[in-house]
Amino acid sequence: MKKKKIPIGISDFRKMIEGDYYYVDKSLLIKEILDSGTENSLITRPRRFGKTLNLSMLKCFFEAKFPGDARSPTEECSPSISKGLFQHLKIWQEGEEYTEHCGKYPVIFLTFKNLKEPSWDECYVKIKETIASEYKRHKYLLNSNYFSDFEKEQYNNIIKERAASAKYSSSLQRLSEYLYKYYNQKAIVLIDEYDTPIHEAYEKGYYQNLIDFLRSFLGAGLKDNSNLEKGVLTGILRVAKENIFSDLNNLEVLTVLEYECADKFGFTEPEVIQFLKDYEIEDHLEDVKTWYNGYVFGEVHDIYNPWSIINYVKKYRAGCQPFWVNTSSNSLINTLLIQGDRQVKDDLGHLLKGEPISKVIYSNTIFSDIGKDSSHLWSFLLFAGYLKIIGKKRIGKVFFYNLSIPNMEVEIIYETFVRMWFSDNLPDNEVELLIKSLLNGDSKTLDKILQKFVLNSMSYFDPTGSESEKVYHAFVLGLLIHIKGTHLVKSNRESGFGRYDIMLIPHKKSEIGIIIEFKKVDKEDNETLEMACDSALWQIKEKEYESELRDMGINNILKYAIAFEGKKVLVKSL
Repeated sequence: MKKKKIPIGISDFRKMIEGDYYYVDKSLLIKEILDSGTENSLITRPRRFGKTLNLSMLKCFFEAKFPGDARSPTEECSPSISKGLFQHLKIWQEGEEYTEHCGKYPVIFLTFKNLKEPSWDECYVKIKETIASEYKRHKYLLNSNYFSDFEKEQYNNIIKERAASAKYSSSLQRLSEYLYKYYNQKAIVLIDEYDTPIHEAYEKGYYQNLIDFLRSFLGAGLKDNSNLEKGVLTGILRVAKENIFSDLNNLEVLTVLEYECADKFGFTEPEVIQFLKDYEIEDHLEDVKTWYNGYVFGEVHDIYNPWSIINYVKKYRAGCQPFWVNTSSNSLINTLLIQGDRQVKDDLGHLLKGEPISKVIYSNTIFSDIGKDSSHLWSFLLFAGYLKIIGKKRIGKVFFYNLSIPNMEVEIIYETFVRMWFSDNLPDNEVELLIKSLLNGDSKTLDKILQKFVLNSMSYFDPTGSESEKVYHAFVLGLLIHIKGTHLVKSNRESGFGRYDIMLIPHKKSEIGIIIEFKKVDKEDNETLEMACDSALWQIKEKEYESELRDMGINNILKYAIAFEGKKVLVKSL
């Protein structure tokens, strides 16, 4: 049997079906949308999890043929043609209660996924182009007798991108009104990746300008719009609650925490098994699970990253690769983690060691909160696909979620982020020399390279906290990545300097174990770097930190003291 084509980069539903591409049937999303009593739905999922393809499917299912003369540019969406697209899919088996909606509604389809501009002026130009394009798609309205000359002039002004700003703010509501007059049928509004420009605006400094526009645009088009049948928006998260959606009381938000639509985005394990079987590589399942599985949406476990699965099936001969991580710069993630406080660095260390962290999840996170309060960072990372839920518990009225890194592919993102910290401040060859000198007991070389790292990095890391804290966290995270093949990195510094700071436990008992104590010079006691190092080494000996290693059968042990005074560093060893 001939295998279907692999749909890499195909997000157009019609092209997917008619082009004979392999399609994992998600058509029951249509049933969920129709069954929902909510007028507007916002569905949030990580990037590359099928949002655009699903919205394209909704458009093909619902959109009516333009009536009148046979001039319709979307004639393919007539009921008879749509039946050919859907009659072999699950939705067609649900009966006339659902199939009668096929080809019934005028549809407004907007995608904001490409609105990634460096300034508000450029972004606004692209927004106007996007709106004008959808007006142009419905240009047949101008040939009807339903509209006055004034209305047609206003319509043409939108198409020609010369309308007043207020007209673009109300353009969504106005187009739905025009469509209702023409069809005598309420419109369905589909907006794909509504928050993509918001992410960009946050990074590039025009956040408030964009929020002000979207508040008017979405508010007019979706709230109390008598010409609206249903609205469906997709994005990564519900941002700017109090700015955009505060007045939209008819909005149902379906995040990865909700049961609704849980299996309609991403591939379930049975779907992945069937996919692999259809291409005769079902024996690859265990590797695929390690690399691309791990997501939990609602109560549905074992959700796989669809982009990665599709790419793997296409390129399986080359083995598992980080396909998803290469589809984005991840610059926002890096920025948020770099700016994170001490607790963020500690939590990141736990995640890199495979240990879960427990956090409250805020489904109404806004970008300004993420920058101010690190507790919102973990909500963002969860909704964006960089974390998964492995359990939850209720304490009082609050749920705490246990979070971990989903799979090998995402772990690479975090590792790359930490490597970037080092490579931005030390050449790769000096990073290797730093690790080598640490493992060989060469305190002089370690001192020299660490001094260079400190001088380069002090302005790079978060501006809060002491210099020793900054270097401590960078050093721990770097060790976690660079020596994970030979050592387990254990950090017991919870507060202050009362317990040993870092212990490197070798995987082989015959190898070297290492204890590292950090010490900040106490200027009030006229302490020097030498004195601080000696104090730290005495503390290692006095408190018998090495006994933990000896109890494991590790007898070859190095002990380091690293002292800080501003940007000066001294390393001594035993």
